Amino acid sequence: MKGEIFAIGTELLMGELHDTNSPYIAGELSLLGITVERVTQVGDNLKDLAESFSIALARSDYIFTTGGLGPTQDDLTREAIAVSLGEKTTVSSKLLEELEDWFKARDMKMPERNIKQAVLIPSARSIPNKMGTAPGWFIEHNEKIIVAMPGPPDEMQNIWVNEVLPLIKARIKKSVILTKTIKTLNLSEAEVAELVAIFFGIENPSLGIYAKQDGIHLRIISKAATKAEAMNLMGTVEEGIAKKLGSHIWGYDDDTPEEMAGRALADRGLTIASMESCTGGLLSSVLTDVPGSSDYFKGGLICYDVDSKLENGVPDNIISNYGAISRETALAMAKAARKKFKADIGIGVTGVAGPGKQERKPVGTVFAAISMDGKDRNFAMKLPPRRPIVKRRAVVAILIELTRVLKEPSRRPT
Repeated sequence: MKGEIFAIGTELLMGELHDTNSPYIAGELSLLGITVERVTQVGDNLKDLAESFSIALARSDYIFTTGGLGPTQDDLTREAIAVSLGEKTTVSSKLLEELEDWFKARDMKMPERNIKQAVLIPSARSIPNKMGTAPGWFIEHNEKIIVAMPGPPDEMQNIWVNEVLPLIKARIKKSVILTKTIKTLNLSEAEVAELVAIFFGIENPSLGIYAKQDGIHLRIISKAATKAEAMNLMGTVEEGIAKKLGSHIWGYDDDTPEEMAGRALADRGLTIASMESCTGGLLSSVLTDVPGSSDYFKGGLICYDVDSKLENGVPDNIISNYGAISRETALAMAKAARKKFKADIGIGVTGVAGPGKQERKPVGTVFAAISMDGKDRNFAMKLPPRRPIVKRRAVVAILIELTRVLKEPSRRPT
C-alpha cells in the first residue's frame, strides 16, 4: 500500500514553521504496512493544491494532509480536495451546530467566517476535533483514502490516535504487524550499521536505522498472518542484533533514560542529588520530568564557576591540582552533592559545552561521576562540539550509566 503526505501552508515554505507532522505520520504509517513514497509541502494556493491532490490520487492508495483547515481565506484544503474530486461543498447543519456550541461554551460569538469549517463533500465524513474548531475529513473515493487533519501538532496527533488510526486499521487486511525499537549509545550511525549490516535488505522483517538525541535507534518491523509467526521472525533478528551490539544497547521501544533511571532508583529505594556545571541544570530537569521523582530526587545544584563549586563543598586542592574540568573534580562534585542533600547517590558533571576550549580541553569534553556508598565511578565523554548536543547527550549518558550501576547487585547502601 502506497501513501503520500502533504504538509500545507505558505508559512512552511517561508521557513516560519517547521513541519513536525509529516515525520510523525510517516512513522505511524510504517507500523501499518503503508509505505510513504512522498512527503510534499504545498503553499496556500487552490490551483497548486488541487493539482497536487489529483496527481497523488492517480498513484497512491492513501493521502494524508495536515493544515489548511482553519476559518480564514487562505485555508484551502477542503476546497482543493473538492476540486480534485469534482465534488461540491455544502454546509452540514450538524457540524455547524457543534461549532456554535463550541463557541457558546466559551462565552464567545462564532465569527461568520468559521462557517466554512462546517462544510462537507458527499464522499467525506467529518473527523471530530476535540481540541479545536477544525474538524478533519475522512474520504473514501474510488477505493482511495484521503485524510485531512488540522495543522497544530497537538490537534493532529489527538485526531490521529483517537479517530483516524482506528478507521485505517479497520480497512487494512487482517495481518499482524509487530515492531520493536532497539536503542543504543556510544556508537555512531555508521558503526551500528556496519555491525548489523547482515540484517539490512531483508524484506521481512525489515530493519531501519535512525540517529536520535539519545543514541542510534534500530527499528524492526515484522509482518505475518499470526502473532506467533511475526514474533518468531522478529525474535531471530532481535537476537542477532543483541549479539552484535551487546552492552551498547540501553533500552527498547518507549524506554527513556530518565524513566529507566527513575524506576531503578524507586525499586532500590534510593535517593539521588546532583551538582552540574556544563549541563546547566538539564540533568535535574530531566530527572524531575518523571512523575513521582520527588520520591527519589533530593535536589540539584548548578555550580557553573569555580567559586560556586568551592562554596558548595568541592575541595580547593582538587580544583588546584586537576582543574575544574577533570575526572577528579566531577567525583568531588558528586560527593559534595550527596553530602549536602544527604542522598544515597551523588552525581557530578563538568565539561566544555562550547563554543571555545577551556583548560586546554576541546568542546565536547565531559567528565561525569557517580558516588554511591563509597563505590565511586567516573567516566569521560567526547561529544560532538555543539552546545545543545553536548548538554543533552551528556545527560543521556549519565542516566544510562546510573541505571547500569543500580542494576549491579553488589552496589547496595550501608
